[in-house]
Amino acid sequence: METLRETGTESTAHADTVQKNVADIARFLQENFGQRLAAFVAGIEDPKQVGKWCSGQNSPRIDSELRLRAAYQVFRMIALAENPHTARAWMIGMNPQLEDDSPVQAIAEDRHKDVMAAARSYIKGDL
Repeated sequence: METLRETGTESTAHADTVQKNVADIARFLQENFGQRLAAFVAGIEDPKQVGKWCSGQNSPRIDSELRLRAAYQVFRMIALAENPHTARAWMIGMNPQLEDDSPVQAIAEDRHKDVMAAARSYIKGDL
């Protein structure tokens, strides 16, 4: 049975993700991961492109936006349950539920559902 903390955290992170525009999400990820890692998550080669998204000069392709939104939502979920420092460490560290890939690596490979399942397990205390 899910606790209020689990469902509340997940609902809040989801609502926050759908209400933010992609420029704000790109900016958040750039501030928390750095431009190179944000570009890696988005699946692009030129990190400077992230800065252009942040400023609203242009928008990412849909596949890149999906990855950015997935990374943001999972980061927010962990941060709400724990704190931003733990969320960052969780996102970049190896994860046994993801075959020892990091969540950012898995998101870059479009394994969004696997990452969300791992985040839910972490919040529940299963891992």
